[in-house]
Amino acid sequence: MSVRLKLTLSYAGFLMLAGVLLLAAVWLFLLRYVPDRALIVRADTPLNGVFPVRSNLLHVFAPRAAAVLAFLLVFGVVGGWFLAGRMLAPLTRITDATRRAGTGSLGHRIRLPGRKDEFRELADAFDTMLARLEAHVAEQRRFAASASHELRTPLAISQALLDVARADPHHDSGELVERLHAVNTRAIALTEALLLLSRAEQRSFTRERVDLSLLAEDATETLLPLAEQRGVTVETGGDIAPATGSHALLLQLTTNLVQNAIVHNLPDQGMVWVRTGAGPDRVRLTVENTGEQVTPELAATLTEPFRRGTDRIHTDHAGVGLGLAIVTTITRAHDGSLTLTPRPAGGLRVTVELPAADAPAEH
Repeated sequence: MSVRLKLTLSYAGFLMLAGVLLLAAVWLFLLRYVPDRALIVRADTPLNGVFPVRSNLLHVFAPRAAAVLAFLLVFGVVGGWFLAGRMLAPLTRITDATRRAGTGSLGHRIRLPGRKDEFRELADAFDTMLARLEAHVAEQRRFAASASHELRTPLAISQALLDVARADPHHDSGELVERLHAVNTRAIALTEALLLLSRAEQRSFTRERVDLSLLAEDATETLLPLAEQRGVTVETGGDIAPATGSHALLLQLTTNLVQNAIVHNLPDQGMVWVRTGAGPDRVRLTVENTGEQVTPELAATLTEPFRRGTDRIHTDHAGVGLGLAIVTTITRAHDGSLTLTPRPAGGLRVTVELPAADAPAEH
């Protein structure tokens, strides 16, 4: 049976039960005190009126009580069917929206009117879920399109180089090999970045105790040759910052932040500051650098996949456009938060906050 029919039968059953209880109360508190035989009253007594006999009263009352019960049954079924339909109407709209979402139509919203009750809360929660799901699907489509474009570029360049070499057999093969090597290296880096991004999104890693201050020192030491090559001074410091997560992913996060701070810096005499801190339940990693002025609007878009700053494409260390996207995904996978703040003097301040090792993770 449908829910509407069950509710209808329940309403009718409760109405019939109430009628039977009412009749039982009439019998219990009224009819039982009616005499079952005629009374003879003397003329000189002050009692006046008619004194019914119980059998006669029941003979008259029973058919009418049965008719009332029959009316209550019909009224309960019809009224219950109507009331159940009115009560379940919001659920029908939610079901229709669910069917539409199941077919891929995520733009539909329920927008249930009326007072805020349980159905309204359910519809609002469903609309919020649809909005987030639609945004996520749109983001994934943009990411797939951008990834396809980024992967197609090195392949197209390799094809063009090979076509040129085939058309000109006397072309310098050493130069061709060097250019193919550079293009292939970039394609491999992009593929590895995509795999790392997928791994972080799936949270398929083992959690262990990690000190962010040690990761900052390791990343700085690894990137020191790059900093010296570009004339950038890197300063590290701060407190011990124990967190819980993947050592490899958090090291990749720190390395990406420090590398971005070195590459996107002043042409000469640039500075990078790497600091760690610890609070009662959160630990913090801050990477700050000098550089060109960054608007808040541009800073808000730098974490998008394949989003590059104004000068990234023109550098030797342009990367694949997934540095901050990987940082964002790793941060979310560790139940943390990422904040990008433009510096008034130029450059950017990036702050990553994670749950402390001894604090419960916030999901």
